[in-house]
Amino acid sequence: MSAPPRWDGALLRGPVHGPLPVLLLVMTTATGLVDAVSVLGLGRVFVANMTGNVVFLGFAVAGAPGFSLAASLAALGGFLVGALAGGRLAAARAHRRGHLLRDVALIEAVLLFLGVGLLAGAGTPGSGLASAVAASAAVALGLQNSAVRRLAVPDLTTTVLTMTLTGIAADVRSAGRPVVTRRVLAVVTMFVGALAGALLVLHVGLAPALLPAPLLLVLVVVVLAVAVRRPAPWAPREVTGRPVRNPSS
Repeated sequence: MSAPPRWDGALLRGPVHGPLPVLLLVMTTATGLVDAVSVLGLGRVFVANMTGNVVFLGFAVAGAPGFSLAASLAALGGFLVGALAGGRLAAARAHRRGHLLRDVALIEAVLLFLGVGLLAGAGTPGSGLASAVAASAAVALGLQNSAVRRLAVPDLTTTVLTMTLTGIAADVRSAGRPVVTRRVLAVVTMFVGALAGALLVLHVGLAPALLPAPLLLVLVVVVLAVAVRRPAPWAPREVTGRPVRNPSS
């Protein structure tokens, strides 16, 4: 089997990843929105970044004020359930990358719309409601993480930026412009999502702050629903078996 073509840096069109890079950047923005709501409104819990969530879980167990043990556990459990389901969905969508991301984004949107409905009119959510919303959102982000890991678009993990930031600094002299560009865009889109989410939480409310995230995912679904109708060299790339190594994961 011949080696796959090397990514030429195209974010929207290209034989290697097609529209996947720009759609993953849209999903990165949605991640920033969701984590803004979870951290600021659900008891200081991450639903996308499990490194931060495990740290917050330690704070909650220690009895630090402002951290919710129930919400952190719900998010951790939900994330694992979502990742498990995402792995099985990836196996079922063998060699159909667009279909995989479309289906995952659709499920995510439904789960986040559920969170919006739960938060609507709730004011400050109690422990039970916060845990339910955190669990629902974490399942969605677990699905996303599992699918994105299988797609293996370099530097676009949609949820974690540690290795992306490391790469920007460590490879500043050796990396080409396309590499630096996609890494910077990953950071910027996460920042924009978090900023927008925080402003909405502080000045409007939790439900309106969460609402843009599933709307962005619906946009991803619509774009992919159109894209997968036409044969393209990026669409059948490997999504089964052993995941392709992603330097940012």
